[in-house]
Amino acid sequence: MQNSDTLGRDEVLVRDGFVNKIKAVARRIPFAEDAVAAWFCTRDPSTPLRVRATLIGALAYFVLPTDMVPDFVLGLGFTDDAAVLLAALRLVGSNISEAHRARARRWLQSIDVA
Repeated sequence: MQNSDTLGRDEVLVRDGFVNKIKAVARRIPFAEDAVAAWFCTRDPSTPLRVRATLIGALAYFVLPTDMVPDFVLGLGFTDDAAVLLAALRLVGSNISEAHRARARRWLQSIDVA
């Protein structure tokens, strides 16, 4: 689990960057709904801290402009982001409710995505 300083930095990164990033790439990534559902889960006050920390860490990796495989690399760019999110979902995905998923589907349908 993250320490409180890292969690705080990651929360700011996700808060400030997630919406713009997902809008820019949602049509190109198959895990957009999972990422948005995880994002809604982190914003739910009933989500336990360890779950929030795990999901925020994975979403922060997604938002980071630099990562192991740059996002612009055709065919591979989001594989590392997907792997990190998948690992987080395997650990704490049972905490993402159907309400989070339904909200993610509605939100993705309501926004202009690239």
